[in-house]
Amino acid sequence: MPYINLKTPIPGPKSQELQARRAAAVTAALAQANPIAVKKAHGSLVEDVDGNTLIDLAGGIGVLAVGHTPQSVVEAIQAQADELLHMCSIVANYEPYVALCEALNRLTPGAFPKKTLLSSGGAEAVENAVKFARRYTGRAGILVFEGAYHGRTNLTMAMTSKWGLFKKGFGPFAPEVYRLPLPNPYRTPNGMSEEEWVDWCCWNLENALTAHIDPSALAAIVIEPVIGEGGFIPVPHKFLRKIRQICDATGAVMIADEIQSGSGRTGKLWAIEHSGVIPDLVISAKSLGGGMPISAVTGRAEILDSPHVGGVGSTYGGNPLACVAALKALEILQSPGFLEHAQHIERIVRETFEPIKSEVVALGDVRGVGAMMALEFVKDKTSKEPWSDFAMNTIKEASQNGVILIRAGLYTNCIRFLPALDIPQDMLREALGVVANAIRTTHQAMAATA
Repeated sequence: MPYINLKTPIPGPKSQELQARRAAAVTAALAQANPIAVKKAHGSLVEDVDGNTLIDLAGGIGVLAVGHTPQSVVEAIQAQADELLHMCSIVANYEPYVALCEALNRLTPGAFPKKTLLSSGGAEAVENAVKFARRYTGRAGILVFEGAYHGRTNLTMAMTSKWGLFKKGFGPFAPEVYRLPLPNPYRTPNGMSEEEWVDWCCWNLENALTAHIDPSALAAIVIEPVIGEGGFIPVPHKFLRKIRQICDATGAVMIADEIQSGSGRTGKLWAIEHSGVIPDLVISAKSLGGGMPISAVTGRAEILDSPHVGGVGSTYGGNPLACVAALKALEILQSPGFLEHAQHIERIVRETFEPIKSEVVALGDVRGVGAMMALEFVKDKTSKEPWSDFAMNTIKEASQNGVILIRAGLYTNCIRFLPALDIPQDMLREALGVVANAIRTTHQAMAATA
């Protein structure tokens, strides 16, 4: 029996009514990927206000590795709400804040003394990580990479790569941020092998310490082990090792931005664990909170202790409700066999879409790690010219047939899959079947105009 149950066209009349209210009341600058209004959700199923049941493969942009409304998370929030809604860690201490920091200190990579600072969102955590690195090193320069996304604050926009969607009209941006090419295997330059491309990017990273910034001015190198918004690009392990080597040689801080790739998304608690590289600081958010807003910077105790007292803080950071939700989410992620679900998701995604590459020439690449997978669409497989309209039309077609998706990619030409890790395999296959049919439908409609 199918999981998708559509009682009205998508969007239904009640969704359209709420959409009109949103258009009148909410800034037009706030995007919305799917034209539905959600009433409730559990696991991987979403019910909209018209009574339609859809399968969620967007996962709140990677927030729901443990699914919608997991029972233990909901119960922990309810129990905590009876005792303490807010205190502020700057005002007084409370057990959930300390317990979550202890858990993150224990679970993040590295057998050295660690400490943690909690905040409310990913961009805030990135800013805190940069502050820690600058204070610890006494330097200002930050190295980041093409395709990176680190947030929407002024500093994190400076660190983010994509101009048109995130940065246009918002400058000037924070200084002392330097950007370098990232070895995206799918877009290896003509005439190079993938290995040569990675080697060149490693050389360029070293060369940047002469061409862009002196080692004495470099505070940190910030890298997403799997590039998120930029298109779900697994960073080659050799490149991650080169970053570690340069940080060791220069005294700079290596920061792993695990906001989207962490908290179990790739089949390990932290994506960088696949490489064996140990960063100095790890940034967590999204699925860390099991649906609640929380983020963290965790790493070497001497770095976290380097600012003066009062130099960091957050009114809502480490809110008691978010802390207990995160503790339960981490508990679920560590339960026997739970992270193994990510491997099954990757296998099923590849089994579904790899064969379609020969059928639909617009499908250029199927990539990712675990439950962090993406499809990239191009107008031509040789030139690899991005085809963003194809991705967006496919998302619309899938939505109309009961599957919730979002786009990704530096060129907005990718579809990303961020399902709950424990999505039933038959439910996943049903949802991916809808996406596959949407790709075929879009191809038939658009191929002639390519």
